[in-house]
Formats: sequence, C-alpha cells, structure tokens
Amino acid sequence: MLTVDFDRLGLRPGERVLDLGCGAGRHAFEMYRRGADVIAFDQDPDELATVREWFAAMRDAGEVPDGAEADVKEGDALALPFADGEFDRVVAAEILEHVPADIAAIEELVRVTRPGGTVALTVPRWLPEAICWKLSRAYHDTPGGHIRIYTSEELEAKTTAAGLVLEGRDHVHGLHAPYWWLKCAVGVDDADHPLVRAYHRLLVWEIEKQPAVLRAAGRVLDPLVGKSLVLYLRKPAAVRPRDAG
Repeated sequence: MLTVDFDRLGLRPGERVLDLGCGAGRHAFEMYRRGADVIAFDQDPDELATVREWFAAMRDAGEVPDGAEADVKEGDALALPFADGEFDRVVAAEILEHVPADIAAIEELVRVTRPGGTVALTVPRWLPEAICWKLSRAYHDTPGGHIRIYTSEELEAKTTAAGLVLEGRDHVHGLHAPYWWLKCAVGVDDADHPLVRAYHRLLVWEIEKQPAVLRAAGRVLDPLVGKSLVLYLRKPAAVRPRDAG
C-alpha cells in the first residue's frame, strides 16, 4: 500500500533516493523497482534486516532494472549520516508525527536533498487522526507512538520555513480511516473482533486486487476523510551568481 505518488515526486531511474524512516520498506521497494538507487533508512535494526533481505530477493527474482542498487542504513533522523545534497528525491512517510524535534528532522532532510530535488512528506491527516485520539488513548499513547496531530497549515509552514517550496498536496487512503475508527472504538488490540476482521478483509481485497468498486469509493472518500496528508515539495535550485561585468 503506497502513500506517495512517485510520478508526482518526479522519480526517474538512476536517481539516488532516500526513504527516511522506511519501516517495513514499502516505498523503498517501489522506488527500487523503478530503477532508483535506494537507501532505506531507519533506527530499527530488525526492520532494516528484513528490508535488506527483501532487496536481495527482488534482485534474485529479476524484479529490478539492471544497474539499480539498494542498501539499508541505521541511524537518527536528527543527524543523518549523509552529505549535503546527496539525494535527488527524499520520502518521509508517516514519520514526523513520531519525532519530538520535528523541525530539526525537516531541516536534516532538506540538507541532504540536492538543490532542485524533490521531497514527499506524509503524516496522518488532522480530522481522521483527531477522531482516533478521541476514541482511544491506547491508539497514540504508547512508546514511540504519535505525539502530535498536524494540520496541513502547520506542516506546510514548517516545511516552507526550512526552505522547501510546496508544489502540491493530496489526501489518500480514505477507506482506511473508518477501519481505524472501528479499531479504536472496539479496542486497538482486538484484531479478532468480527467487524474488524471483516473490514480488514475488505482492505486486503483493495490492496491486492484493486477492484473498480473500491477504487471508485476511494476517489470519493480520499478528499473527505483520507487517512494521510501528502505534501510534494521542491528544494529550490541554487542561484548562480551573475557573471562579472
């Protein structure tokens, strides 16, 4: 289940890309399939070990173009171990809501993006997230859980203050918001509740088969209650000094 539209991000084969806070690697895998040179970055060594195994399996299965490379790197989002301007594209999907020093994390991802490069940031959308918080404290009040709810205005202000230019926004995963409201209502850990199990089967059907009826439902629900807010941003190209004389 992808949150970022890589065509809108401008991703091209051969570009060096960073999946910041990659988690299980869903975006890193898709960028690798598209021929990018991918670094999957996270602070969880167990997640990274699994991502590395999947990268190898994709190579062995011939799922990636010749010449594409992928690797993992463990570290802290507040002190990225990369050079200034190292990446053509950066993805940070569903990570900033976990980070106390979010402005510092944004400044770091801007630093490692090349001038003219693009960034995709995704966070839980305010309304669906606020409903989850109201329904269940256990949804967010856990170690490493969500510590803030962003409005689009707040996230846009923080990213533009860090030097990025907003190029577009989107709301996605409209079918997923009611699922999380249901989980919060019955208990976030109650995966065996009949309604939760039934809705989960619906989402699996959506992800695996992409039936027309659910695609149509998503187009209606995404702008209304899409679970995730996505910002597409660009780091301005460096301004060349005037020629003397």
